[in-house]
Amino acid sequence: MENIALDEVDRGLLHALQVDGRASFSRIGEVLGVSDQRVARRYRRLRSSGMVRVVGLPDGRRLGYENWSIRLRCTPDAAVSIAEALGRRSDTFWVHLLSGGTEISCGTYQRTADDRESLLLHKVARTNRVLSVIAHRTLHMFVGGRIGWTGLAALSPDQVAHLAAGRVYAKRGDGEPVVLGPGDEALLEVLRRDGRAAHADLAAATGWSESTVRRRMEHLSAAGALFFDLDVLPTLLGYRVEAQLWMSVPPAELHATGRALAGHPEIAFAGATTGPNNLMASVVCRDDAAFYRYMTESLGALPAIRHIETAPIIRTIKRAGAVLSV
Repeated sequence: MENIALDEVDRGLLHALQVDGRASFSRIGEVLGVSDQRVARRYRRLRSSGMVRVVGLPDGRRLGYENWSIRLRCTPDAAVSIAEALGRRSDTFWVHLLSGGTEISCGTYQRTADDRESLLLHKVARTNRVLSVIAHRTLHMFVGGRIGWTGLAALSPDQVAHLAAGRVYAKRGDGEPVVLGPGDEALLEVLRRDGRAAHADLAAATGWSESTVRRRMEHLSAAGALFFDLDVLPTLLGYRVEAQLWMSVPPAELHATGRALAGHPEIAFAGATTGPNNLMASVVCRDDAAFYRYMTESLGALPAIRHIETAPIIRTIKRAGAVLSV
């Protein structure tokens, strides 16, 4: 990939897209104090490098889906091919190879109990050369999904407020799950690939008019069923060490500990799960020394963590629903 050095405008653009992934270049330019043409050029450069993309994603919780975190231990000769097969599945949204290349970690949404049993009891458990499977439900996310990573922060509170004023906010996610209607799957399929796709392109994919596309996106966003996320390769920001953590925390301290993790710029994802290790996180650090400091100082300062297991990510197969290497 192209080696890109980010300046103040680039970092402001990334944070702006995290706040509102579909904000117009003119609105972002207003906030950054530069022209919309300059913003558009910077975005196209970052997007074409493959290191940055805006994605429109369904919120599985509002659609009644189950969110699962799965760990598989495989024979050394099989891990890559199994990880790539998982990456090709439409129900996985991230897949990592861990440690020495014999362990896989992936996240998945399952729409029905039958889908869950098909994946966990038949597809995965009966795959040759899978030695063990651990699967836990993700019950709550502290960072990830619609809750942005603080490592991208570059704008002032006033700049963020100006951008957020043009965004459609989700209402309370209580009540019955949202039901997708005809054309919604086609709409979401395009937005998964490009969250900034033009209304004309979305209309062509769904067979709707542009005004119908606009209204439907606003409805799904307001209902909490659709959100826009910014996917950034950590290396673009100088983070060259990625790892996953599994921690054990007493239930009474789980929420407070998760909230504390959410304030750490090194934490790209954190979620409460079922199982003895009930708090899972993804960490990004600049190098091994920074990772060591984070483990011993920032994590060490959280007294409720009783046990921690770490596994370096050695290769990412799929991130934010998109296959990176298959």
